[in-house]
Amino acid sequence: MNYLKINRFSHHLQVDFKQLNQICHRLYNDYAPDELANRRNVDQCVVSDSTLLAMLIWQAEIGIESQRRFSRFFSGLSHSRFNRRARMLLPLIYLIRRTLNREIDLSGRFMIVDSFPVPVCQPIRNRRVKIFKGYADIGYKATKKIFYYGFKVHVLVSDDGYILNYTVTKASVHDAKEVPELVNNTGLSNQYLLGDEGYIGKKLADQLKQIGYILWTPYRKNMKNAKKHNDHKLMAIRRTIESDFSLLTYYNAENNRARSLTGFQERLETAILASNMAYCLERFN
Repeated sequence: MNYLKINRFSHHLQVDFKQLNQICHRLYNDYAPDELANRRNVDQCVVSDSTLLAMLIWQAEIGIESQRRFSRFFSGLSHSRFNRRARMLLPLIYLIRRTLNREIDLSGRFMIVDSFPVPVCQPIRNRRVKIFKGYADIGYKATKKIFYYGFKVHVLVSDDGYILNYTVTKASVHDAKEVPELVNNTGLSNQYLLGDEGYIGKKLADQLKQIGYILWTPYRKNMKNAKKHNDHKLMAIRRTIESDFSLLTYYNAENNRARSLTGFQERLETAILASNMAYCLERFN
């Protein structure tokens, strides 16, 4: 396998709020659905939709977790109205992210898959929490060796750090179960897919081979031929997703304080859009 030189684009937004507002204004004009842009009394809004979109991305960029605190000091809107209008922008945020996926040249040969946990309460409340009942459950957080209640976000990224796709499941869902759906929705083919030890398994490798993907995972140390198989160049490329996860954690994707499914999705979509916008601004200036 030939290795290409990988340039990683996964940094913070290198623009101020005024520039970000101008970018969001152009995106809004290009992609806003008619039911949003032409709704009743939209011209009477004190804060325009495009400015509100810029504020949501800016909130992620400066790392403010509390939307109540952010809305009080930055938006000039009440917390409830800020939340309502932010949720209205969810279809637009989703559309912008999907459009960027189609317009960006992702001709690299590698994609990387992994997942990160999103706890919605402290571990001590795992057995008595009622929020998201039926949608979230208890899973295991291997990095900290604790059980948590919440969700798991499965993510697919390019080898240079662009987030291609994601899906959200209950915390107990195994990583390997979501991989075929993730890669099928990217529109890319003939790719090498890199994962960690959690994706080891002949069944998954065969499933992906049938749809045109070659899965590579490092072997565990106690597995046969592990030293020979564990290619350090591929392992270094795979770590690109860990850099993305660090950025998403800063953007509060892991510490999601929303208390409704729509709010949860809006904040997660905003964090991913902020990451991909930082990628585009750095790569394409």
